[in-house]
Amino acid sequence: MVEIIEKLLLYCQFPFVRYALAVGVLIALCSSLLGVTLVLKRFSFIGDGLSHVAFGAMAVATAMGLANNLVLVLPVTIISAILLLSPGQNSKVKGDASVAMVSVGTLAIGYLVMNLFSKSSNLSGDVCSTLFGSTKILTLTQDEVMLSSILSVLVLAVFVFFYNKIFAVTFDEDFSTATGVNAKAYNLVFAGIIAVVIVLAMNLVGALLISALVVFPALSAMRVFKSFLAVSICSVVLSVFCALFGIMVSIVAGTPVGSTIVAMDILGYFAFCILGFLTRRSKV
Repeated sequence: MVEIIEKLLLYCQFPFVRYALAVGVLIALCSSLLGVTLVLKRFSFIGDGLSHVAFGAMAVATAMGLANNLVLVLPVTIISAILLLSPGQNSKVKGDASVAMVSVGTLAIGYLVMNLFSKSSNLSGDVCSTLFGSTKILTLTQDEVMLSSILSVLVLAVFVFFYNKIFAVTFDEDFSTATGVNAKAYNLVFAGIIAVVIVLAMNLVGALLISALVVFPALSAMRVFKSFLAVSICSVVLSVFCALFGIMVSIVAGTPVGSTIVAMDILGYFAFCILGFLTRRSKV
């Protein structure tokens, strides 16, 4: 145990490890906050769909030779989030069907573009890293860390500032509209910050594992707590712990970062299921 701690302290001397831990904490915090609302609104699968959109946009941006992929990826993902989360009443393709169409379509187009226009000698490695977050979080530059930090703080500020409105729209959108709340506007704001978090989370767990980062902490907290505020706080604490522990385990054991973090989230979910069961038994 002492050797493992010494090894971690040694690794923490390197800037790329500190960058990974800092960005990992911020992304885990933001995704878990938004995850509670997504689960309650039954939009849990939206993270998967938007991550595939971001993957397709990233592939196109790479093929275009853009120096900063976010110039294309972020606007495309935000627009897609707005379209998916705010469908028209007369839309012929709604709900999970639209998410499935966008998810599969953009994933296929992204992989096709990467094959047709790739200049890399290790296409399989690049795709694996993007989809599963194998090493991306450990190769962040100082500018990328700064940008991720700014975007994460912006997401947190929006969530805290509009907390009451998000709470109202989450539980009863029709009643919120009747009481004068512009539910459509808040849905657009929420869609925008979800898109930002999804794009950031691709660096942490990859495109295929983002839903786990969004859903597992919220579902775990709901096994024990019932109020929206308590679930949100517990979800944040659990998500941050799993991200930190997962990154450290992956560094020491040499396992993929994204998969290790998701494994920690799964263990956390089962632990909270047992805790919730014991809590209910004690009240009987």
